[in-house]
Amino acid sequence: METKKIEEIFNQTIKSKQIHECVLFVENTYGDFAFSYEYGGKNIDAPLLMASITKLFTTTCILVLREQGKLSLDDEVTKYFDSRTLSRLHKYRGQEYSSKLKISNLLFQTSGLPDAFEESKNNIKKRVLHEDMHINFDEMITLTKQLKPHFAPDTIKRAYYADINFDILGEIIETITNSALEDVYKLMIFDPLELENTYLPKSENDFVPNIYYKETAISRPKFIKSCRASGGGISTARELMIFIKAFFGGKLFNKDVFHQLEKYNKLQTSMYPIQYGGGYMRIPLNGLPTLFMGKGELVGHSGSTGSFAFYFPNKNLFLVGDVNQLAKPALPIRLAMRLAISIK
Repeated sequence: METKKIEEIFNQTIKSKQIHECVLFVENTYGDFAFSYEYGGKNIDAPLLMASITKLFTTTCILVLREQGKLSLDDEVTKYFDSRTLSRLHKYRGQEYSSKLKISNLLFQTSGLPDAFEESKNNIKKRVLHEDMHINFDEMITLTKQLKPHFAPDTIKRAYYADINFDILGEIIETITNSALEDVYKLMIFDPLELENTYLPKSENDFVPNIYYKETAISRPKFIKSCRASGGGISTARELMIFIKAFFGGKLFNKDVFHQLEKYNKLQTSMYPIQYGGGYMRIPLNGLPTLFMGKGELVGHSGSTGSFAFYFPNKNLFLVGDVNQLAKPALPIRLAMRLAISIK
């Protein structure tokens, strides 16, 4: 019965005119309940753009470095940068907060920093839809400085999702380890989990999948290579399943840290009903979007291009997949929620 419901929801999803390819992989902790569905030639071993699921990999590195005593979540961010780099990055209501930003503010999305990808009339997203381009870290900082922060860091019950938070975390990881981020991912995640088809693209030879925007498949390798810590990873549904199980299962870092990470705040209205904790999303299933029919929560991450990797603790299930559609970033969230509330 459970697999029939899952298959029905998958088949309803791929009927959408905007879904050109799709993959879904559902599995429990032990692997004795495991089913996959594919459409448009996308199977569980096909490359997919993780987009913001990459943030979970960055979170992992931060937590591993914390365990190693190489950083604290209370560290001020300016500790890792030249003073000029972050100067005037966070100026809110006439007061400068840049020097008060902590690693925890970045991880929990409580910095109040604006999101250059989505904000402003000529935002990065609009530009990338028209052409492929590379944006380095300094350029991203400059673009962010041109926008107004939304609140002071650590404002109670406030969170605002912005890629720049994780871009900065990526730079901190590289500074502490004195290594390129792709090498740190390999050392801390890819090698321990034996992931052979998961990577951060860096050279022209590294494959970057096309992204669908409405009816058009677009190629944006330069931009994807710019995103790195906030959204530049490539994987497969099979390997994402291995990773998401390890992330919540304690195979990469001590999962006792979750008692500190499970402090959730609602994100901006455009991202409702998503909440954010310490480096990952939480989606309550008992609210208005499910007409109060669901129980429990989903934890994990989705990506703006349609990727998702979630854990459903109530049923001990993991949901991984990709609908590959940039025009509808809510699609993977809605799909994961429908799947979760359908499983009894």
